[in-house]
Amino acid sequence: MNRISLFCIACSIMLAVQHPATCAESLDLKAELAKPIITPQTSLEETQVFLEHRIPQLPEVKTTKDWETLAAKWRREVLDKVVFRGEAAKWRDHPLAVEYVGEPLRGPGYVVKKLRYECLPGMWIPALLYVPDKLADDKAVKVPVVLNVNGHDGNGKAADYKQIRCINLVKRGMIVLNPEWFGMGQFKQDGFNHTKMNQLDLCGTSGIAPFYLTMSKGLDLLLKLPNADSYRVAVSGLSGGGWQTIFISGLDPRVTFANPVAGYSSYLTRVRSNTDLGDSEQTPCDLGKYVDYMHLTAMRAPRATLLTFNAHDNCCFAAGHALPPLLAGCRPIYSLFGETDRLITHVNHVPGDHNFGQDNREAFYRAIGTFFYDRSNDFDSLEIACEADEVKKLEELLVTVPDDNATFTSLAKALAEKLPNADAVPANQSARQDWQDQRRRRLAQIVAAKQYDVDAEELSPSEATDAKSGGTQIQRWRLRLGGTWTVPVVELTRGESQGTTVVVADAGRAAVAEDIEKLLASGQRVLAVDPLFFGESKIVARDWLWGLMLDTVGDRPLGVQASQIAAIARHAHDTDRSGRTVTLYSVGPRTGLFTLVAAALEPQAIGQVTQRDAITSLKQYVIAGNRGVSEAPELFCFGLLEHFDVPQLQALVVPRKIETK
Repeated sequence: MNRISLFCIACSIMLAVQHPATCAESLDLKAELAKPIITPQTSLEETQVFLEHRIPQLPEVKTTKDWETLAAKWRREVLDKVVFRGEAAKWRDHPLAVEYVGEPLRGPGYVVKKLRYECLPGMWIPALLYVPDKLADDKAVKVPVVLNVNGHDGNGKAADYKQIRCINLVKRGMIVLNPEWFGMGQFKQDGFNHTKMNQLDLCGTSGIAPFYLTMSKGLDLLLKLPNADSYRVAVSGLSGGGWQTIFISGLDPRVTFANPVAGYSSYLTRVRSNTDLGDSEQTPCDLGKYVDYMHLTAMRAPRATLLTFNAHDNCCFAAGHALPPLLAGCRPIYSLFGETDRLITHVNHVPGDHNFGQDNREAFYRAIGTFFYDRSNDFDSLEIACEADEVKKLEELLVTVPDDNATFTSLAKALAEKLPNADAVPANQSARQDWQDQRRRRLAQIVAAKQYDVDAEELSPSEATDAKSGGTQIQRWRLRLGGTWTVPVVELTRGESQGTTVVVADAGRAAVAEDIEKLLASGQRVLAVDPLFFGESKIVARDWLWGLMLDTVGDRPLGVQASQIAAIARHAHDTDRSGRTVTLYSVGPRTGLFTLVAAALEPQAIGQVTQRDAITSLKQYVIAGNRGVSEAPELFCFGLLEHFDVPQLQALVVPRKIETK
């Protein structure tokens, strides 16, 4: 072989090393897009830190007067700014209506009356009222009243352990109300699915309001009875019933004794003990902006409270992690009042699972004997065995309600019919600009938008492989936004850039390789982005519950995502050598909404929006489509539909181009 041949071979080898592929078709774009940039835990860890800095903590208080002033302020804030927003403000003072239905059921020494009560206009709650026989002819004697609530048990008010509790209390001379809970028992229907309460939030009305009103109206019912002793009012329940117990008893001073059972923990505890993450009612919008469950517990002081937890809870709120922080925070408040013996605890070890079994029930009875009967020797805290047929079957306890009884979804549909409340777009250009500016500010407020600065970190060569392939230049970035969020971005270019497109997709960036290939072929510089809850930034387990956590501390998933995209668009605009505006390209209904919001809020850097498979109306997609918050937490932004549907958002983008596919 001569020297010329050897030289040609060497040159060919050098060229092959420098250019491993010579055509775009040889590039496995999907594989390149799928290569990791952040760790699987990055988004979860950043969300945890974000929340920990926003969850309120109990302040140090030196006097009972100062504490009572704070507690009264928190009650007002939660009731006015969380529970009774929007149409719910009108429900607050709706007069109580009670209707007794059918023949009462008899028990040894008591009667069970079937009734329904209206907690808000058109929504009737079926319930059972247990009344001792001895009160039938004596309206003067005053006895304790108990609201027995319950959690996620499909049998609802017919759950055997709940019936046994009611029977034991009525046999001890108390009046007991056993209401049905949404989604359980005879309310086990789609319209009462708890994830559907957030449809009300979207319409600007508190989805938590029906939950609160069911309890507060139940107390109204009990306290209107002639034999009710207003100084001896108890609430107790398991799991979701434990949540109901602390929620009503922390906010309603009429409750003089509360016994929540395995029903809650501090939000700070939940951030690190993920089994405790609660669903929609446990995590109502903006509650954590004002109070934590630590506050609600401390707000019981100096009233009697028994905190019951289970040692080996197989559901949530296990005693070992849930109880100690509550005691550490709340005992000093009870100590201020000199009433440390009125905050007591019980931990169940056998069976120790998620239960309100006999051991826990007897702890409840003992506490009633202590707080309501002054430790009387005549009060026996041992459980009274139920006789044959005392515990009824579900069908025996059915209480009829109107066929058109309101549900979360029917209320949301009625509200949505009149929404959004939006003025027509002015025809005059100057007036239209002013209108857009004003509406843009309103939108930013609704979604809790942020102006994130961007700190771009390119992956090092050891972290990023195949930086150039098939004529496509690939760079991988970690964009640190506002010192809070790390968003993974794959930047791709092929030849001379004709513009920049930021791509996001419901299924993640790797799922839209074909879309990105077409953009590259058309000369676009592409930034493939996975914002919070999507693609590489998806929180693996129960991500929608983390969306609710963002909501409860006063932020909004929609606002976080739109702000991330707007910040990345500004960064892309600033790093585009030509200075051209950026196109946002989305694939899917969820990313379609927050890219539209981002474009509405960022008129300078974003010049065009292209959307594939985007929703055309929140009213149609969410309300008429009857979706729950677990499907897409950002679509349920509180009050968004009250002021904006998709056409109103699009009106903030024009005259910039909006292309739909």
